[in-house]
Amino acid sequence: MSDAIDEIDGSKAPLMDHLIELRRRLLVSIAALVVAFGIAFTQSKTIFAFLVQPLVRAEGGHHTQLIYTKLYEAFFVEVKVAAFAALCLAFPVIANQLWAFVAPGLYRNEKRAFLPFLIMTPVLFTAGAALAYYIVAPISFRFFLKFDDNGAATGFAQTALPTMNDYLSLIMHFMAGFGIAFLLPVLLMLLERAGIVTRTQLKAGRRYAIVGAFVVAAILAPPDVLSQALLALPLIALYEASIVGIWFSERKRLRTAANLPAVGE
Repeated sequence: MSDAIDEIDGSKAPLMDHLIELRRRLLVSIAALVVAFGIAFTQSKTIFAFLVQPLVRAEGGHHTQLIYTKLYEAFFVEVKVAAFAALCLAFPVIANQLWAFVAPGLYRNEKRAFLPFLIMTPVLFTAGAALAYYIVAPISFRFFLKFDDNGAATGFAQTALPTMNDYLSLIMHFMAGFGIAFLLPVLLMLLERAGIVTRTQLKAGRRYAIVGAFVVAAILAPPDVLSQALLALPLIALYEASIVGIWFSERKRLRTAANLPAVGE
């Protein structure tokens, strides 16, 4: 009985050390978010003007009008813009704190396996968000703006007057949705590393993946076929890239298991 109590008491210090370390990492991450939010809030109008550019391009570069229907709406739009920008600015610090907390508990080979995924995540997310911002959103907005009507044929006019909050929600939905969708290779390669799926299973499920890509595109993209294709085709390409990446990863693990030198060494 006393041995068990001594063992429990002996395990308290390491646990408290981990909790203190976690608290310190969380405080650093929160501080980075607060500082980034303060900086972003001072530039929120400039950032929002940048986010409006897809709509400006969709209207052919003409003066774009966004309205707000509540007295406090413009202020809270700036707060949302600042929060969105702060998360992007603080992500490197947050990711670094996450890595610094997790890395000491990993073996050297686990660190080498996990670090590329941590690096690939912001790169792929940014690529997906950029595709949405520069290509898909302007095409989709042009599609929506085609419903403007001066009323010559119907006797009543209909004009698009988007509110600031609605537009911000729409463009953030575009960018976040495409960014998350582009994390498909990271997800598949992590699942393969965990032994949940294999490259053979992924190759066998290629036809289902193609159908799934168009289903995801139908959910995330607007109803026009071109916008959906602009998301579905990159997703299919990323699925194939994941299979190729897993093949290279398998070869590397086999060389390591056989204790053979890598190519070029």
